[in-house]
Amino acid sequence: MSSRKLTVKTENWSEEPFAISRGSDDNFDVVVVELEQNGCRGCGEATPTEHNQESVSQSEMLIENIRSQLEEGLSRTELQQIIPKGAARNAVDCALWDLEAKLTGKRVWELPEIFLHLGKGTLSEPENVTTVYSLGVDTPEKMGDLAQKNAQRPILKIKLSGDGDLERLQAIRKYAPETRLVVDANEAWTPEHFNRYVPELMQLGVEMIEQPFPADYDSVLKTLDHPIPICADESCHDTDDLDRLVGLYEFVNIKLDKTGGLTEALRLQDAAESKGFRTMVGCMSATSLGIAPAFIIAQRAKIVDLDAPLYLYEDRPFPMKYDGSIVQPPSPELWG
Repeated sequence: MSSRKLTVKTENWSEEPFAISRGSDDNFDVVVVELEQNGCRGCGEATPTEHNQESVSQSEMLIENIRSQLEEGLSRTELQQIIPKGAARNAVDCALWDLEAKLTGKRVWELPEIFLHLGKGTLSEPENVTTVYSLGVDTPEKMGDLAQKNAQRPILKIKLSGDGDLERLQAIRKYAPETRLVVDANEAWTPEHFNRYVPELMQLGVEMIEQPFPADYDSVLKTLDHPIPICADESCHDTDDLDRLVGLYEFVNIKLDKTGGLTEALRLQDAAESKGFRTMVGCMSATSLGIAPAFIIAQRAKIVDLDAPLYLYEDRPFPMKYDGSIVQPPSPELWG
């Protein structure tokens, strides 16, 4: 095998201000990995998050620590063993997938592992998917205004924060009466919130509740009725988490920055479905380069949350194409 050249860099991107229960951001840092071999270049992007005890510098260090192995031909299988799950491994893993596609002259969904995962029976291009459009936490009035502006979208994901959430949802439903709704509390609820809100959410037509409680409080879900399906986000990072979540959640949210790349995300989706979970695919703040690999997981996901590029002031060249909330497959110039 000819040698590779590794480049690791950090980029800062600006986005529309967006608030969740833990705070608000208007920019974010990503780590980008580029691997060059035989005139081809594979790229991967990841977003380290403080909530996952990650930083850009830590992620760069993890990658630099395996520079020699990567440049000497480290495989994706070997990568899973030497870097823990998280953003650093995600950037490298996705760059390796992209590089393999380019070296073989194939689209990534034509590579055997992904072809089998998709189960399409042909080498046709993946299908377009419909993403949620997320509304950040704000006052009921401002969230109602945003809902009215996006009422034509097929599905909205509503960020919640605890007290006042019912008023937020009532305002949203008033101005988006026909739109499908899912909600995400980002660990902000208590059991009292849950018991008070769920009957009202049923009346408002909410289809799914994402991560109502802190991840270390999962066991309380055993004591509560689930008339609306519950989705694990912060509680589910990779395949190792699934067994303890059985009977607590109906959905798991697969994010490549949590799994540590597409390789583990494919395993997680297979394993989750085999245990009876429905799957959702999500993302951190990201450019189109971070979204493109997750599009593979979106093909089998029941709920798709890949809207991050819609909040960017400027995206990469050859970005993911959005027609409203309809997302098209990535171009080969972008990834895969």
